[in-house]
Amino acid sequence: MDWVPVVFITFKVLVFGTCMFYAIKWHHDQGKKAKEEARLRQEAVERRPGTAE
Repeated sequence: MDWVPVVFITFKVLVFGTCMFYAIKWHHDQGKKAKEEARLRQEAVERRPGTAE
């Protein structure tokens, strides 16, 4: 029964590590997505015909 805490702690570390990786990745991707959308909006405004420069 001495192996039970070792297995549970190892499993916990693996699960938390995986979750942290995907949480960081998701936030990073959301930041990139927001920057790209802002850039596309800015390009659309700059290419709008009939605006004074």
